[in-house]
Amino acid sequence: MMRCSPWALLPPVYSGLTAVGLWVVYYIAVCHKRITPLGTKYRRNGSLYPPYISVAGNFPPASCIFTEVMNLAAFVGFIIAVLRYLQLKNKINRKLNIISLVVFSIGCFGMTLVGNFQLFADELIHNLGTFLTFGMGTLFCWIQSLITMRANIKNEGRKTSILRFLLSGIITVSMILYFSLISQHFHMQASQSQWALVMFFLIFLSTFAIEFRHFHFDLICTDYFGSPESHSEILSETSTYQPDQL
Repeated sequence: MMRCSPWALLPPVYSGLTAVGLWVVYYIAVCHKRITPLGTKYRRNGSLYPPYISVAGNFPPASCIFTEVMNLAAFVGFIIAVLRYLQLKNKINRKLNIISLVVFSIGCFGMTLVGNFQLFADELIHNLGTFLTFGMGTLFCWIQSLITMRANIKNEGRKTSILRFLLSGIITVSMILYFSLISQHFHMQASQSQWALVMFFLIFLSTFAIEFRHFHFDLICTDYFGSPESHSEILSETSTYQPDQL
């Protein structure tokens, strides 16, 4: 019976808690009559705003929770990206792996802009953060789908890549719909596309549990008094005897 690494819990727990946090923000905004519920028809001359995620997180007390959710999502998302980089470090092209990490790091920075600069307070910076989050996040999904197929970890890569390519396609379509509907002022449909985009993106990130269950990420702390050469030898021996640990 194959043992499953506890690190496999990190991606789905991250995605689940982030989704719950965003829906809590939405619920508070609806209860305080700031936005129109997603299931109702939006009236352009109505007193309520359309249910965009950013609008829901624009007014207190929902804005306080929204800021915390986005900051934590950016921080933990960056950690997942780093762990994914380490996992693939010796398995695929180094340049492609670095590009993937840099792309998602930029996306995580965009999340902090979205969370800390509310839409109605600083629209320019907020929209920049939205562009970075959605644009870089979508690009990251396509790169990781390709990487999954090439790495083919434990001979599961090809099947997993089919799922990720499918999710990447759905995410891309949702993003195109989102921006095109906004440009045509179909705000209810655009907000629904935005929620779908974010939820599918979180589902994509949760799929990293498939590979993480095979790996252990260990932090080694030692008192270092030797020469750089001897230290390198120790690390080399460690990687030799623990091939599945990073």
